[in-house]
Amino acid sequence: MGSMFRSEEVSLAQLFLPTAAAYTCVSQLGELGLVEFRDLNASVSAFQRRFVVDVRRCEELEKTFTFLQEEVRRAGLALPPPEGGLPAPPPRDLLRIQEESDRLAQELRDVRGNEQALRAQLHKLQLHAAVLGQGQGPALAATHTDGSSERTPLLQPPKGPHQDLRVNFVAGAVEPHKAAALERLLWRACRGFLIASFRETEQQLEDPVTGEPATWMTFLISYWGEQIGQKIRKITDWGLPCSSSVLGETERFLNQVLGRVQRLLPPWQVQIRKMKAVYLALNQCSVSATYKCLIAEAWCATRDLPAVQQALHDSSSEAGVSAVVHRIPCRDMPPTLIRTTRFTASFQAIVDAYGVGRYQEVNPAPYTIITFPFLFAVMFGDVGHGLLMFLFALAMVLAEDRPAIKTAKNEIWQTFFGGRYLLLLMGLFSVYTGFIYNECFSRATVIFPSGWSVAAMANQSGWSDKFLANHPLLSLDPNITGVFLGPYPFGIDPIWSLAVNHLTFLNSFKMKMSVILGVTHMAFGVVLGVFNHIHFGQWHRLVLETLPELVFLLGLFGYLVFMVVYKWLRVSAAGASSAPSILIHFINMFLFSRSPTNRPLFPGQEVVQSALVVLALATVPVLLLGTPLFLRWNHHRRLRRAGQLQDEVKTGLLDSPDARGSDEEKAEHPGDQEEAKFVLSEVFMHQAIHTIEFCLGCISNTASYLRLWALSLAHAQLSEVLWAMVMRIGLGMGREMGVVALVLVPVFAAFAVLTVAILLVMEGLSAFLHALRLHWVEFQNKFYSGTGYKLNPFTFSMEDQ
Repeated sequence: MGSMFRSEEVSLAQLFLPTAAAYTCVSQLGELGLVEFRDLNASVSAFQRRFVVDVRRCEELEKTFTFLQEEVRRAGLALPPPEGGLPAPPPRDLLRIQEESDRLAQELRDVRGNEQALRAQLHKLQLHAAVLGQGQGPALAATHTDGSSERTPLLQPPKGPHQDLRVNFVAGAVEPHKAAALERLLWRACRGFLIASFRETEQQLEDPVTGEPATWMTFLISYWGEQIGQKIRKITDWGLPCSSSVLGETERFLNQVLGRVQRLLPPWQVQIRKMKAVYLALNQCSVSATYKCLIAEAWCATRDLPAVQQALHDSSSEAGVSAVVHRIPCRDMPPTLIRTTRFTASFQAIVDAYGVGRYQEVNPAPYTIITFPFLFAVMFGDVGHGLLMFLFALAMVLAEDRPAIKTAKNEIWQTFFGGRYLLLLMGLFSVYTGFIYNECFSRATVIFPSGWSVAAMANQSGWSDKFLANHPLLSLDPNITGVFLGPYPFGIDPIWSLAVNHLTFLNSFKMKMSVILGVTHMAFGVVLGVFNHIHFGQWHRLVLETLPELVFLLGLFGYLVFMVVYKWLRVSAAGASSAPSILIHFINMFLFSRSPTNRPLFPGQEVVQSALVVLALATVPVLLLGTPLFLRWNHHRRLRRAGQLQDEVKTGLLDSPDARGSDEEKAEHPGDQEEAKFVLSEVFMHQAIHTIEFCLGCISNTASYLRLWALSLAHAQLSEVLWAMVMRIGLGMGREMGVVALVLVPVFAAFAVLTVAILLVMEGLSAFLHALRLHWVEFQNKFYSGTGYKLNPFTFSMEDQ
């Protein structure tokens, strides 16, 4: 829990890597995934770095792999997942992988080209067969007359000078969208000296390029003259035949090449990605010509430094010189590292979506594990709805290790699966609050005996038949002995579901409950800021910020909560009719007035209220001016101390024969430059914004927690409307057993679908977003800055996937 409460301690380490073992060392660090490299060559162009040639070779290989992968997908095959734990290959294997992949790619290009050419020729043969089939069809057969033979000319030879001309024919096929263009082209080229006929093929043929079935148009052209025939044959060039056996052999060889690609490509992809990542990391290192090594700087968790040192020692042992790791001081803010588990990852993601925490500030995630599902459940309280959500999340938790569940590509499913533990607690807490509200699909449940007795009321009030006939609504008076036996053991008494003032009672209860939860939640956030001030040594903020904030918040709205609880405990049923109004008292508190008709809750209430308002107002100038004035005084004090120290140093230099340079003096007093950056106006402006935001936020944030009341009421009313408009109508449509069974099937199906779609999905999403806002705006801004950045370690985990 220590690492969850605040981020782990992160150190800046300097790594001295022997040149011969640098690749192996960085590869081992990638397998560990514990360090984040800093770029020591930020001013150097990416094309001028030492290992840019190796990176380009890896990128060229990735292009070749992309071509091979597309060819496999084009053939309708799938690549198997790579074997786990493949290490980054040694640099000498890069040439071997490049040669083999280029050879496979060239073979695929050649075989694929031959296959396409053979398929195109086969397609032309199929078209030729289709044309012949069309030419022997009924349309042409019908033109033969009785007694004629195949050698009988179709047209009688002309008489005169053109008697030697014969009628010739050209047949072929063309794509349907090109038929009209072909006909126009032939007509213009031959000046109309032809007769063309176009018909669709009866069967679809496979397209040689796309492989999809397509319909073609066959044509039959008759013409006179050799010159016109040459033009027609040039326009409708036919092609050459091919052998289907050759095409089959080509396809078998193609399948063999694709099988080799399927076997070799997945491990190659993983290895080359790892190799490229190693070279990119090496490009961030600086080269030391003196020590003949690479120097790297990396962020690493302090507790992981021994593991890093051991890994580097094992990787560089073969080179004869061991790699060295040591911590170095740094003024930059370290990255934030918070280790999560399957259970805590979704809650940490909620916090990080607001902003990554500053280094070692208090992390809200451990408290969000409880407060977020609880505030959601306050707005979503229903035993039935919460149980459905709990069972759905439980099914995902139990099946989380199945590969099919993990590798699902649906984004909506991935969102639900990533937050399965969050949904689990949200459903569990909704069941809990549903028992408090005593609602299960909007129906009340009688778990314990009711605390109200109708029999005692009827016996002592003298209800007669005439009175019951004239009064359809009856009132239960708790002041009559035996009518109110005591509070319900857990939750709301089920008799309230029958009362006409049920909504009025729940409104008062949930509104006050929302205010109590809101003030408690905000006060808890202010208290968590104490741990930040103590950890960072900002003791002055405890007195000048945290204490005034608590006095302001609790003096005004904490007093409101006190009045609510005090009234619940002190006012009984006998004095309920004359009970004072808390709202009027709270308004009079700010107006420094009193209302004659509203009696006080306790003696001396006016004095207490006036004192609390004055005390709250007095904390505003302390909150506004305290921190800036203290920082200004502390700044001047340090400047005076630095001046005295410099005078002593100068006096010593004049007396000493060895004079040191000014650069060494600045190095001994690095804090002077930071002290000189102090600007009172900027500090005051920042504190003024914080003061205004907190004081006004206490009012607006308290009112914002009333959304707990509003959303809870809306959810209950929607559940009631859905039950009344669907299930109640279905249950009242028939009395006979067969009719009821027949009617309830579609009615219950409609009720189930609407419950899931509206009350679980839509209302659940609405309550989730409101709970998210309460944590981000009302809770976290009291102590959480969220201005840090995550530690992104150099790791091969993504490459393995």
